[in-house]
Amino acid sequence: MSDVIIIGAGPAGLAGAIACAENGLRVTVVDEFIKPGGRLLGQLHQEPSGDWWNGIKEAERLHQNAMNLSVDIRCGVSVYNLEKCSQNWNVHTSIGTLTAPFVLIATGAAEYPVPVPGWTLPGVMSIGAAQVMTNVHRVQVGKKGIIIGANILAFAILNELQLAGINVERIVLPEKNPNSQKAGEPEEVLKSLLHASHLAPSPLLRFGSKFMKKDWIRKMGINFYPKNGIKINGTPLQLRKAALEVIGKDQVEGVRIADTDANGKVIPGTEKIYEADFVCIAGGLYPLAELAAVTGCPFHYVPELGGHVPSHSETMETPLDGLFVAGNITGIESGKIAMAQGITAGLSIAKHAGKGKNNINNKLQQAVQNIRTVRQNAAIQFNPDIDRGRSKMKQIWEDQHNNNNQTQEKIG
Repeated sequence: MSDVIIIGAGPAGLAGAIACAENGLRVTVVDEFIKPGGRLLGQLHQEPSGDWWNGIKEAERLHQNAMNLSVDIRCGVSVYNLEKCSQNWNVHTSIGTLTAPFVLIATGAAEYPVPVPGWTLPGVMSIGAAQVMTNVHRVQVGKKGIIIGANILAFAILNELQLAGINVERIVLPEKNPNSQKAGEPEEVLKSLLHASHLAPSPLLRFGSKFMKKDWIRKMGINFYPKNGIKINGTPLQLRKAALEVIGKDQVEGVRIADTDANGKVIPGTEKIYEADFVCIAGGLYPLAELAAVTGCPFHYVPELGGHVPSHSETMETPLDGLFVAGNITGIESGKIAMAQGITAGLSIAKHAGKGKNNINNKLQQAVQNIRTVRQNAAIQFNPDIDRGRSKMKQIWEDQHNNNNQTQEKIG
């Protein structure tokens, strides 16, 4: 029997496993994919320092460290239920029920689907799927593509596709409707992209970002936005064009696109078909938290964190005894943040298990501070108001903790 079962072998899960094992805990990690690493396996980008972040190498490093510490990693294993029984958690999986007093859920994130007519054609995929096919499976997704949806994730993966020699002709927005929501509104998209200006996607965004953060200047910027777009590493970002339909008989052959006004409304008579043999839809990410919901863990809707997230402390505890969370399940951030949270969760579990001797509290405090430091230095922030979201969750946790203490005092 293990002391800890970790669900998810991505950056948070592997880092958490290492921290637990270093403190003398027996750890089992399960993941439904065929190999450990999670989203790290698809990541490849250059840091502001000039160094390259190679997710595959990082995953290999974490995997090797975990193996050296005798962590039991089981891939190709799905988890479908979690329940507390006496002092232990029963984790029901495709290979049977695993039992342990502590569970760390590190299930990561999933992509928002943005329905576009014709999106069931072969050759249409999410932007994340294009990343995995390119960087993990080494499969060329196509020769000439269009990305529908402009966000930080799309920019990061666009660069990776370009590095692989794949031509992305243009980035356009989805048609403005209830399904696309803010993703179809040019001003809202521009507002979100200004927070990525330090990545220098274009001279105009880089130079104009500090001015366009003012509402009236941003509105003017959208009204006078170039019809042919602003180039992102050679690919036009066309905020005033919307994808109406992906067309093709047996596979993607093109996208029907129209010009829009500053509010995202389609201008009649401007429709044109642009050729393409693949289409990537970039809808953004949300926390993949169903397993935490199954346990009965309380949730809170915090849009700055990407949606509904399980209640948790800065040390990655949940209100349920023995249940911890780490990584994108707690809010959408980078792989480096996920690793920092995984280490924190592992130390927190060790503390609850009575391990780590006298210095465990200091290590835990340092780990929490390290999360903040990594966040401050993050090159990419998926949600620009992440600090506000983290503050909200911290306040929710403290209020919940205080209410529980008051209730116990009344009962006593």
